[in-house]
Amino acid sequence: MPTAEIIAIGTELLLGEIADTNTQYIARTIRDLGIGLYRTSIVGDNKDRIATIVREAMSRSEIIITTGGLGPTVDDPTREALAMSADTHLVFHPELWESITTRFFKAGRVAGDNQKQQAYIPQNAIVLNNPVGTAPAFIIKTNKNAIISLPGVPAEMKTILEQSVIPYLKQNFDLTETLKVRILHTSGAGEGWIDEKISDLEKLINPTVGLAAHSGIVDIRIAAMADNNEKAEELIRNLEIEIRSRLGDYIYGSDAATLEKTALEAAVGRGWTVSSVEYDTAGLLYQRLSTLQNTAYLGASDYPPNLNSIKEIVEAIRRDKNADVILGLSVIIKDNISLIHIVIHTPITDYEHQVNYSGHPQNAPILGVNLILDRLRRIAMNANSSN
Repeated sequence: MPTAEIIAIGTELLLGEIADTNTQYIARTIRDLGIGLYRTSIVGDNKDRIATIVREAMSRSEIIITTGGLGPTVDDPTREALAMSADTHLVFHPELWESITTRFFKAGRVAGDNQKQQAYIPQNAIVLNNPVGTAPAFIIKTNKNAIISLPGVPAEMKTILEQSVIPYLKQNFDLTETLKVRILHTSGAGEGWIDEKISDLEKLINPTVGLAAHSGIVDIRIAAMADNNEKAEELIRNLEIEIRSRLGDYIYGSDAATLEKTALEAAVGRGWTVSSVEYDTAGLLYQRLSTLQNTAYLGASDYPPNLNSIKEIVEAIRRDKNADVILGLSVIIKDNISLIHIVIHTPITDYEHQVNYSGHPQNAPILGVNLILDRLRRIAMNANSSN
């Protein structure tokens, strides 16, 4: 299996002005091709530093993919830096300059001298067409490495990656293995408890198992390497069956599944409509349910006047609201402790629970929403299974 490194270039990334989404996208793309990712890095717009970090990557990995620094301004040094790292120099390409000037002409503009530097490419590099921008991408091939330079603009990067880079990698590297990943989502149990249940599986070599904890949700990652997709899928499927047998209904879905969708669909399965009311959560519960655009969710309710607790509010709403289910959530912060209060009314049962949360107050609403959605899911599921 070939190994790769991704280097995101841009001082704006180092300063935190924008997020590096390119690395995540490229990582997932090459993962699906069966390419191992050794390391990712971010470096500023400094020619010498870029050359240094690329040379380091060349000593470890066959494939180096960079994004950013291919624009027309002075602080776009990637072309020169990559030429330095490969011990070569830049060469002017008249056909690229013609393409750039033509694109500007069609847009009713005139390409200036600064745009001309985009037509300079490291000697003997393979030029990659950029159908959605002016910055040509390229590949420098050495005895050991392929250094692939892509624009930093996400739309341009994705287009060139799909149209040119993936075919190049498939043609020039022995991609005989594939790596597949499945994420199992759990709610209602902590990371420590889940770790106890499947710790022996986390020691496996292939497939591998890992945990990622969020506020009220723990994800289980299964990754399998095999000769083809079918074998990788079989490895994942067999391990998934074992994990599901140990964790049961703590697992609410996999991959793209969300807790809010699973919970609302469980309520819909009972024929229930749902309304919500919340206090000091920035409307997070409403936001997550309303994005589903499910007609069973009737929206958020207004607070009845002169009531002091979320329980009293839910009681008042249930008398006036047509919804079958009322979800009530409040978060009150006092002395750095967040009191999360959950109240649920359904046609078959009522539920109330309070949690003293000592973590960061900004995470308290997230935890509260996940707790109340998990409880709704369980109430509806148990009601369905009892029929």
